[in-house]
Amino acid sequence: MEIRRRWVRLPAPTIRLRMTVLYGLVFLILGAVLLTIGYELVRLVGPGDVHRKLQQLGITPPRVFERRAGPDLGARFYAAAYAQVRADALHRLLIEYIVALGAMTIVSVAAGWLLAGRALRPLRHITATARRVSGENLGERIALQGPADELKELADTFDGMLGRLDGAFASQRHFVANASHELRTPLAIMRTEVDVSLADPDATVEDLRRMGDAVRETVDRSERLIEGLLMLARSEAAAGREEPADLASLAADCITDLRARAEEAHVTVRDELSPAWTRGEPALLERMIANLIDNGIRHNEPGGWLHVSTLSEGGRVRVTVANGGPTIDPAAAATLTEPFRRLDRGTGGFGLGLSIVRSVVDAHGGAIEIEAPPTGGLEVRIELPALPRVTVTAVSKRSARALT
Repeated sequence: MEIRRRWVRLPAPTIRLRMTVLYGLVFLILGAVLLTIGYELVRLVGPGDVHRKLQQLGITPPRVFERRAGPDLGARFYAAAYAQVRADALHRLLIEYIVALGAMTIVSVAAGWLLAGRALRPLRHITATARRVSGENLGERIALQGPADELKELADTFDGMLGRLDGAFASQRHFVANASHELRTPLAIMRTEVDVSLADPDATVEDLRRMGDAVRETVDRSERLIEGLLMLARSEAAAGREEPADLASLAADCITDLRARAEEAHVTVRDELSPAWTRGEPALLERMIANLIDNGIRHNEPGGWLHVSTLSEGGRVRVTVANGGPTIDPAAAATLTEPFRRLDRGTGGFGLGLSIVRSVVDAHGGAIEIEAPPTGGLEVRIELPALPRVTVTAVSKRSARALT
């Protein structure tokens, strides 16, 4: 008959139990050392020490033995009696020490269990919150209250991670929703073009070429849409590689890149660029300024103007892009930062430019303000945290050495 052994895996000891055992062991060892030292000090006290102590106190031992049995026999008898009393006292002291040490160890274990539970209560709160969090309720936070200790730092770190995850999931949901909504139209156009061409048995090469051109144009439009949606999702997630960046330098590069488009649209570009250092991802910041300038050119009028300025003051940096053009309803201007909001003027685009700008500003801890002047056009002002002056000086020196 074969006997099978079943190994039962015991649950791992909790951190509360381990801390309690550790507290008890520490108290037991320290208590044993302390009581051992006290016991040895008592044991080292000899009869001569006792005799001298009694003399200091003015007490003389009885001399009954010296009168009846002689001084030698009396001294030996006194020493034997003292040794017996001393042994009994040490034995009783040892038992009392052991009993006291055991009782205090039990008390220390119980107190350690209660104190460990109280100290680890925030950790149980963190664990419970982590178990409740899912993709549907990423907005929940621990919000631990109490002293700024390691557990508070852990809870705050966990809350920050939940915030980043919430932003990433929201960006993903927005991307999927916006892509599915906006790609439905070009896909329907391509399907219609192909179905019409296939349904016509007498379609000529010219008809097929016309269908191919329409499909190619729709594909290009869809590609630009996807690129804009990806940039929107990236800007909504967070700033990635943060480093010092000068908005004036980025604005100058954007003006140079878009000057040909401005000349083609007969728009005069003026700039007033002062150093405006901030910290962030240069690629996103450059895209933010480029979208503002492109928006100012696209929604302008022939012979219009575009003004770009940057400055730094009061611990903030500001970039302002103002353009001329038709009059815009202030209520409609306030909604232009929402995805796919357009003025329906036939200027093209998907309504993602200012949405990307707002997302980049939010990711860098800034603020955006849009104003529609009564004279027409649009003025967009963006404020971001300025880089400390010491850091700006150090970056400028490194740039100067790199140029030389």
